[in-house]
Amino acid sequence: MNNILVTTSSFADQNPDLLARLNARGLEVIINPLGRKLSEGEVTELLQKFRPVGMIAGVEPLTRNVLGGADGLRVISRVGIGLDSVDLAAARELGIAVTNTPDAPTVPVAELTLGLILSLLRCIPASDAGIRRGEWSRPMGQLLLGKTVGVVGCGRIGTRVAKFLSAFGCRLLGYDPMVQSSDLLELVSLDDLLSASDIVTLHLPYMEKTHHLLDASRLRAMKQGALVVNASRGGLIDEEALLASLQDGHLAGAALDCFENEPYAGPLKELGNVILTGHIGSYAKEGRVIMEEQAVDNLLLELSKAEA
Repeated sequence: MNNILVTTSSFADQNPDLLARLNARGLEVIINPLGRKLSEGEVTELLQKFRPVGMIAGVEPLTRNVLGGADGLRVISRVGIGLDSVDLAAARELGIAVTNTPDAPTVPVAELTLGLILSLLRCIPASDAGIRRGEWSRPMGQLLLGKTVGVVGCGRIGTRVAKFLSAFGCRLLGYDPMVQSSDLLELVSLDDLLSASDIVTLHLPYMEKTHHLLDASRLRAMKQGALVVNASRGGLIDEEALLASLQDGHLAGAALDCFENEPYAGPLKELGNVILTGHIGSYAKEGRVIMEEQAVDNLLLELSKAEA
């Protein structure tokens, strides 16, 4: 029986029929035994131990070294949008097909982004924490109405975020060198967006040219008292520079759902004006079911092609 390695941490929790569907195709499913994001060494060990013909992958590092030792691997089916964790050139050279599920995470990530923005503005976590400490905590917040929001990355998710925000009466700025026009966003340069926005939200893939896109210089170029949200990819923000900008009061707050190193254990967790979530952007039941169904569809289609 051919093996399939599933490296996501919660596959089929909401739809166990997916496992039966794979088994019915003569595939033996090996589930991530650690229940968390795997390291390069851990995924290498599993690939070499079970020698799967296909993977249903999360965001573990599938580097050239990992793929080079994965004898018999034909398909990597990502549950999600981003492919920055996969060495695509190496996969191509080794004849490994790589697929993703670009549509399903759009609404879940966009809704989380909106929730993070509102939580920052209305100080929801701070009030909750105060009451749990026995204090009647009523921090003064701000309205989203009338704010200028800069959307960095105007693809599927950035555009959906803009649609949500348009209902709140925001001025919407957008930056994306790949987008030439938008009905929702006033497209401007990144520098103009940063200097004009009360809130900056990131919706870009991670790659070499976007590494630390918001570095110390660009964070300082943001408006005094601005907020920054990242529900896209870790590495887009220089976390040390962000910490400094928050500590000295240049920025009023930040909300991060992704980090350069996960699980996150750094100093940002000590700040009361920072909201941290554990890369849960796509972790909405309805969206997760669709993503996993599409990942299985992609896997079976590519395996059928390989067998033809």
